[in-house]
Amino acid sequence: MKLKIYLIAALSSAVLFSCVSPKKLEEEKAKYDQLSADYLGLQGKYRDLQDELKKCNNSVDKANGQVSDLNSKRAALEAQIADLNKQIEYLRSTNTTVLSQLKDLSVVSGSQAESIKKSLENIGAKDLYIRDLQGSIAHKDSLNMALVMNLKGAIGNLDDKDINIKVDKGVVYVDISDKLLFKSGSYAVTEKAKEVLGKVAKVLNAQPDIEFQVEGHTDSLPIAIPGIQDNWDLSVKRATTVVRILQDTYGLDPKRMTAAGRGQYVPVADNGTNEGRAANRRTRIVILPQLDQFFKLLERKQ
Repeated sequence: MKLKIYLIAALSSAVLFSCVSPKKLEEEKAKYDQLSADYLGLQGKYRDLQDELKKCNNSVDKANGQVSDLNSKRAALEAQIADLNKQIEYLRSTNTTVLSQLKDLSVVSGSQAESIKKSLENIGAKDLYIRDLQGSIAHKDSLNMALVMNLKGAIGNLDDKDINIKVDKGVVYVDISDKLLFKSGSYAVTEKAKEVLGKVAKVLNAQPDIEFQVEGHTDSLPIAIPGIQDNWDLSVKRATTVVRILQDTYGLDPKRMTAAGRGQYVPVADNGTNEGRAANRRTRIVILPQLDQFFKLLERKQ
């Protein structure tokens, strides 16, 4: 019996396959392949949409955090505004009280009135004193700017990278690169040095009341040069060399000059680069503020 069933099934399958043409079978297979490709494509799009959704959620979370921060700042600002409004209201009420008392002079005793008068006189004197000081400082700043312009005019067209003249906090600085003044690793001057120092000396000689300090500066690299112990030693020798040239060659009064070595300890740039080290190797002329004259001004105004 079972044998008959198997035979019938086999015959049925043969009949069915014999009824489907090869062309039809190929078409169905092509459709199946297309559907499979479409399915894979949809899966890719689904993953892309999932990624975009995740990014959107992250952006929303970030935006919510920013909104929260802004709300906190806004609350803090509103609290500050409220506090300032209270202070303004207090000042207004206090001002009203004071004005009311001034309108009714009977509330002020004779001694109080005299005290107020003296206070007002002192305030006026202090205000005049402050204005005089401000005028003196402005005059000093004008003199400094004139000195800077004279120095720049005297030096002329030298490379700005090799010489720099500036005013900082009321003090005039002249920075001169070591390659203009000294031979490498030495305190022996170059031929160019006398030309540069001669131009600076011309301006300084025209201002006999000015005192100044000559500072030697080096980079941080250790040196091994016969006769020079370290960067401290080199910076001091360079400063004294410049001072001697200004005195002996150009006639500047030695009482006006101070020589100082700063070594590697006051850099203006990073010693980790060639450019920075080159900027740090310099001689600086500092026009010293005339403190004695300033103190005399204070004594005269008090």
